[in-house]
Amino acid sequence: MHCIARTVRVLAAAALLLIGAPGLARAQAPTDYRWSVDFGLGFDNSISGNINSGAIGTLNGQAAVVTKNRYEDVFGTGLHFRIGGGYMLDEVSEVRAAFTYQSLDADLTQMGEVGLSTLYGQYDDYKSLGFEAGFRRYAPPQWPKVRLYAEGTAGIAVISEIDVLLAAPQANLVQDATDFYDRTAAFTLGLNGGALFAVTERNEMFVQLGLRYVTGLSAVDNLAGTGLQSINDSSARWTVPFVLGVRTRF
Repeated sequence: MHCIARTVRVLAAAALLLIGAPGLARAQAPTDYRWSVDFGLGFDNSISGNINSGAIGTLNGQAAVVTKNRYEDVFGTGLHFRIGGGYMLDEVSEVRAAFTYQSLDADLTQMGEVGLSTLYGQYDDYKSLGFEAGFRRYAPPQWPKVRLYAEGTAGIAVISEIDVLLAAPQANLVQDATDFYDRTAAFTLGLNGGALFAVTERNEMFVQLGLRYVTGLSAVDNLAGTGLQSINDSSARWTVPFVLGVRTRF
């Protein structure tokens, strides 16, 4: 949580600086090309949130203990792809929209114990397709071919169904928890900062770092009556997306 707080403070300070800086309209280059389209590729690193919470109950008639697993315990740092566009309202203000795709591979995860056996879980991969809209503010130019910016976004992400295969070898248990999470339409909020590097008059490269919040997944109570039904109740997550890409204006 300290990492989240530091990131929020840095990005918020940058946004306030950009919004409140005087004389920006005179300092920026003229908006000869108001429209833009961009393509980006990077990674989306989870820093907070539980794919499953802890609980005590029964599985297959045996006492079971499930320990908490964070997203970063189960999923690696996965692909983050985006395609977006924007329209310059003036020399320093831009409204934007973007489609994002995320894919994170799941590792075999130790989830606790059943009887005298270790309990393991194999989750499906995490896949998300989202749409976000937002507002971007540019800083006064400090270098001839570099522009800094901060932006805020809000949107919705459709996250694919996630099942988990549970196994406890010594307890002779294999159980497929189908629809552990159902397909979900989650809300997203983001705060990003980045830099644009001019390549030609209309073409630029960019690098961007952000902080993103995604609301919880749609839990399915297929473990009802076992005492373990609460393990998928708290699945909201924070991530830090890092993206490199190209942009063209027209």
